[in-house]
Amino acid sequence: MFNIERWQEIFQAISKNKLRTFLTGISVASGIFILVILLGAGKGLQNGIEKQFERDAEGIVEVWSGITTKEYKGLNPGRFVQMRNSDYEIVNNKLGDKVDKKSAGVSVWQTQFAYKKETGSYQVRGANADMQLIENATMINGRWVNANDLANREKVAVIGNKLKLMLFKDEDPVGKIITINTIPFKVVGVFTDPGGEREESRAFLPFTTTQNVFGLGQNVNNLFYTLKKADTYEQALAESNKFTNDLKSLLKAKNTVAPDDDGAIQAFSSVENAKQFYDLNLYIRLFFWWVGICTIVAGVVGVSNIMLIIVRERTKEIGIRKALGATPFSIVVMILHESIFITTIAGFVGLLASLALLEFAGPMITSEFFQNPQVDFNVAMTTLVLLIIAGAAAGFFPAYRAAKIRPIIALRDE
Repeated sequence: MFNIERWQEIFQAISKNKLRTFLTGISVASGIFILVILLGAGKGLQNGIEKQFERDAEGIVEVWSGITTKEYKGLNPGRFVQMRNSDYEIVNNKLGDKVDKKSAGVSVWQTQFAYKKETGSYQVRGANADMQLIENATMINGRWVNANDLANREKVAVIGNKLKLMLFKDEDPVGKIITINTIPFKVVGVFTDPGGEREESRAFLPFTTTQNVFGLGQNVNNLFYTLKKADTYEQALAESNKFTNDLKSLLKAKNTVAPDDDGAIQAFSSVENAKQFYDLNLYIRLFFWWVGICTIVAGVVGVSNIMLIIVRERTKEIGIRKALGATPFSIVVMILHESIFITTIAGFVGLLASLALLEFAGPMITSEFFQNPQVDFNVAMTTLVLLIIAGAAAGFFPAYRAAKIRPIIALRDE
């Protein structure tokens, strides 16, 4: 129930000790300010990490071959393992039920592109239709490579946005003919990639066309797979690890590679790699919480000490109240009321100042691993609860001490 006399007492007590109340409030406000800024920074790190993994679809597994490091079945080490179309086919036959998207890949570096008078050296990648989703590429004009292109070995190209700007400037490239190593290709689409300019400085051709035009035969450089979505991150990680191990074992057996020769067949799992970054980010955020809460505790201790001084100064007043019939509970409520009020107001000031700083300075920070630092509604509500708990904790012990004062002793106090 609202009690105007209680509020008058609180404001009167504050007005008598303005400097002391101000300094006490500063300690609480700074604690909340530091906590929210640190939590916003932790969110900025999380956003940056998530942005880095946007360039690939969730749960991507990439496989490539290397050089054997161990003798196996009469074959000496130092042998380069060349994957072929048959490797892609056997994986699809044996492990296809676990796969969502798949694509074989071949790369040709430093190919010469030309359109009218514009020329440049860029990378060509041969891929299947699923590669668009694996790469998380977005079409901004035209289409991606399709099944008909693969079946008929069509000479079509899907170019990145940066490559388009270099060759075509403001001209629409779809339907135009470019030459790649003097071979004519029809541009059928333009894509953008969250990975940035490096990803957009290349062209994708049908996988079969790339092998045929550039004389690669049945050779394959990489295999790409994404797995079916799991219910939890832990399940996704376990399934990704099992699939990766099964995939490597299958390819090692086919290419006569020792089971423990990890140099010959290598794999990368974005799920496992992402877990390492997310774990690191979790530890950083927990550390930020710890530092912020410790700062708040320091402010609460300051408030508690001030409330002890206030109780000491008002000992006679408390004695008179109790002699007139005030209950210990009413004394506790009186002290807690003042403590919670000071702490909450100071905390709100610190909270608003920190949110304003994040809102103003956040968009100005440009970094690949730190983006858009912010604090969401749940975190703001958590800090609000912390304010109330901190105010109650700061005032409880002084209030308890005040409630235990005996009126006869309080009235003797000078």
